[in-house]
Amino acid sequence: MQPKDADISRDAPRHAWPRRIVRRFCRSEDGATAIEFAMLALPYFLIVFAIIETFIAFTAEQLVSNAVDEMARRLRTGQITFNMNRTTDKNRIQFRAAFCDEIAILIRCSETEKVTASKLYIDIRSFSSFANIPKTIPRVSTATFADLDTSGFQYNPGGPSSINMVRAYYRWQIMTDIVRPFITTIRSSGGGMPTDFLIVATSAFQNEAYP
Repeated sequence: MQPKDADISRDAPRHAWPRRIVRRFCRSEDGATAIEFAMLALPYFLIVFAIIETFIAFTAEQLVSNAVDEMARRLRTGQITFNMNRTTDKNRIQFRAAFCDEIAILIRCSETEKVTASKLYIDIRSFSSFANIPKTIPRVSTATFADLDTSGFQYNPGGPSSINMVRAYYRWQIMTDIVRPFITTIRSSGGGMPTDFLIVATSAFQNEAYP
């Protein structure tokens, strides 16, 4: 019986070695599984990461929405007041800190963020009627990924029986490239590729006639 490597033995003509080595390589199945895994691993893990990141982004959106509802309830019932010379009064920074506590399970606000908005924006205003409450997201232009126009944002909740709006915006950064083109909705004023999923939550209500 000839050895397995007889076709590339030293007795074979040297000019035939390359051709016979190629034929043997093509017949070999050693390492085929590893090669297939290497080819499929990258797209597979990208899809997995995309699913996970999308889930986390939508979870963060629900968390911000719940925080808006909770803080709006406290304003509506007089648990939080503004400029009424009461122990329940909270200024803008104190309100932002309380809001950050509501979302701390997933979103952490730095001490700087509690004072100066860079990711979390909160707009609280009082209106004469529900019809006057804005229905659109303020942007600096009509471009698809235009940045937020924060010039009109206020912290001015009304007192008893007043009509108010609490709206929160949060820039959630998308890390996975495969997801970014599909769910990013905002671009910074400096330009560049969009990286943020803009979370928006709104609550409109009339305060109770608390004493």
